[in-house]
Amino acid sequence: MKLNIVPARTGIVWVKLGVRTFFKQPLALAGLFFMFMAVMSIASLVPVIGFVLAMTLLPAATLGLMSATHDATQGRFPMPIVLLAAFRANKQKTRAMLLLGALYALGFLIAMGVSYLVDGGAFARVYLGGEMPTRELMLESNFQAAMWVFIGLHLPLSLMFWHAPALVHWHDLPPIKSLFFSLVACIRNFWAFAVFGLMWLAVLVLVVVSVTTLAALLGSPGLAGDLLFPVLLLIASMFFTSLYFTFRDSFEPPPDLTP
Repeated sequence: MKLNIVPARTGIVWVKLGVRTFFKQPLALAGLFFMFMAVMSIASLVPVIGFVLAMTLLPAATLGLMSATHDATQGRFPMPIVLLAAFRANKQKTRAMLLLGALYALGFLIAMGVSYLVDGGAFARVYLGGEMPTRELMLESNFQAAMWVFIGLHLPLSLMFWHAPALVHWHDLPPIKSLFFSLVACIRNFWAFAVFGLMWLAVLVLVVVSVTTLAALLGSPGLAGDLLFPVLLLIASMFFTSLYFTFRDSFEPPPDLTP
């Protein structure tokens, strides 16, 4: 397995490929993303262990969306079964993916737990949907400190798991080694990922401004709220579609991914 170092402009290419591939199979890829969200939501409803279960399934579900993108690039229509790609391989890969998910859940809980110690759990309750944020709450210094502590801990966690599911599935790496190589790949290609993130942020801002401006021109402020949610879901689906290309170009492709 060889790590590829790509120029900063590749970040723009990843965004373009994600959007272009999404529109090759918009119904399939959007539908799979909505199924992905539904699976996470249903898993989180399981009493006591729901949230941990959802976090454990997240790497496998992300791998499923990457597999769907690969199918779309090959001109195939991604079927719903592709979301189970992580569990349709051999038992060794399935166990590795579940271990990877357990490690992610543990890391997320540690990051959230540390933020809890900072502000008594206010940020955690807002982040997990247990409490509605208010202006006063968000301006509190403890709340803001807890937010930045969580971001500071979750960012390296995200980088470790960015490529890890794909490395486990397509490169047969053990979970711990996949975390290491994922982090190294993100650091070595820092500028490409920085451009990638900024490009998606620009797309998000452009979409929000466009929708709110359209609603204002039509004299219907409430229309912005009605349109933003489904539009943002489609943008999120395009973002997840683009993740496959960040992996494909960061590593020498295995035989399974060669055209």
